[in-house]
Amino acid sequence: MDAVLEETTAYGRRQRLKTSPEGLDLRGVYDATLERIKEQDGDKTRLGVAALIWTSHSERLLQLDELSHALAVEIGSTSLNPENIPSVELLLSSCLGLIIVDRETSIVRFIHYTLQEYLHTCPNLFGPTHSIMAETCLTYLNFGTIKHISPRLFSRPQKTPFLRYSSLYWGVHARREATSHVVSLALQLFSQIESHISTKLLLADLISATGRSSRGIPTNDPLARFTGLHCASIFGIVEVATCLMEYPNYDLNGRDSLGITPLIWAAIYGHEGVAQVLLEQATVNPDEPDGYFRQTALSWAARKGHEGIVRLLLGWATAEPDDIPVNIWRGKTPRVLNGVGRMRHVDPNWLDKYGQTPMLLAAEEGNWGVLQLLLERKDIKAGKSDNRGRIPLHCAALHGHEGVVQALLERGDVNPDKPTDGGRTPLSFAAWNGHEEVVKILLKLDDVNPDGADRSGETPLCYAAENGHEGVVRILLERGDVNPNKADNGRTPLSSAARNGHEGVVGILLERDDVNPDKVDNSGRKPLNWAAQNRHTGVINILLARGDIGPDKPDDFV
Repeated sequence: MDAVLEETTAYGRRQRLKTSPEGLDLRGVYDATLERIKEQDGDKTRLGVAALIWTSHSERLLQLDELSHALAVEIGSTSLNPENIPSVELLLSSCLGLIIVDRETSIVRFIHYTLQEYLHTCPNLFGPTHSIMAETCLTYLNFGTIKHISPRLFSRPQKTPFLRYSSLYWGVHARREATSHVVSLALQLFSQIESHISTKLLLADLISATGRSSRGIPTNDPLARFTGLHCASIFGIVEVATCLMEYPNYDLNGRDSLGITPLIWAAIYGHEGVAQVLLEQATVNPDEPDGYFRQTALSWAARKGHEGIVRLLLGWATAEPDDIPVNIWRGKTPRVLNGVGRMRHVDPNWLDKYGQTPMLLAAEEGNWGVLQLLLERKDIKAGKSDNRGRIPLHCAALHGHEGVVQALLERGDVNPDKPTDGGRTPLSFAAWNGHEEVVKILLKLDDVNPDGADRSGETPLCYAAENGHEGVVRILLERGDVNPNKADNGRTPLSSAARNGHEGVVGILLERDDVNPDKVDNSGRKPLNWAAQNRHTGVINILLARGDIGPDKPDDFV
């Protein structure tokens, strides 16, 4: 290590490490170097250890200015003292060469990747690391200069480089180690959370988790109705959420500016601890949907694949509870009953804005564990259609989730050949995306039509040929009940393949004697004309290699 540190540049040090003997005991070297860091004078020791903490445990790589400001924060102070910001020379020398700064990006890195591994195998080396980092971030966010930044700004001020990291990740560190001081600092931040710039930055970063674009945040008043409980639920900090729930008259079901309740935020991110303490509150409605997609916590958890949350919520689900008279239950959903006699229930078949059930959302994402939990229930409607006529089987077939497809087909209430409103079957969806195994599974069923056309006239073979899925084309052509010349709006599978330049599919189709290579479609074009128009030379050569296609014979297109 002394030889490495003798190099005056980061490049030289990296090269020296690369040429070191393979059997070098780096762990021993790191132990010795850390001891040397701790033997420095007090302030350099503090600075060196703190820099190692942030470089090894931050949620992403930090830039030099971010790290410098983090190291300058005195936990519990009310403002940042500029004189505490270390120079780059002091920072690097305090770490005895263990960290370097990339000249092009200003990103701070370790001199060697093994140092990161070494530090993570010594969890007690620096003490309560994450609580220190959380307290640092929260102290920074509680500075008066930060509090006074307008949340309507579209970008953070240049003089606050540590603002973005603090806003997005303080809660991640707090979730891992939430000391009483962390909770106190968080509650201090929450006292003005609706007007704090960190809330704007957090929502802008997390907006993708809800499936909406950042434009969904109103520019005039983006933070309205966003509370500390929403924030604690997003990060999954049980200790903070519990404190907030003890406040009198606190709205536990309130929707924020995105229309999302605390319970739904916990479901989106899979924070079971926060979800559990929320459900233990008598005033929390477990079936309250969000204000945009109209999806409940169960819908979101199913969509995101959080099995623990789904299991937790299904513990509240019921189709006909024994303690409710039949005349009250009949004709009512669990959503309605949540307002009857202070009883709370979760509807496992809830329909969102688009008519999607939790099962359909789970099937679409291929969340096998969630699907199993739902299928175990007798009251689950696996064949329920959404607003477009899709059932969970359509979604699973479209995305090629073989296990989900197989599990759904084993139920007696799922039609394997059910068309959507547009006439598309599960087989056509699987063929469209080239999911060969799903196609094979469906074709084993007697009640699946392998040649059925949708409303536009396209068959599974048309879709496979159009998108160049050679494997699916072969599978379908091996059957005797698939017509290779069947046209969608007059365009045959061969025309579609030629038009899109799929040479392999064209070759497969031309191997059959019953495929007409010169068939004219409704637009008056032949396969050769389509290939020529789109300049697919390979397809043109394949077609001209046949003796029964005349290159000079005109088509009917005008």
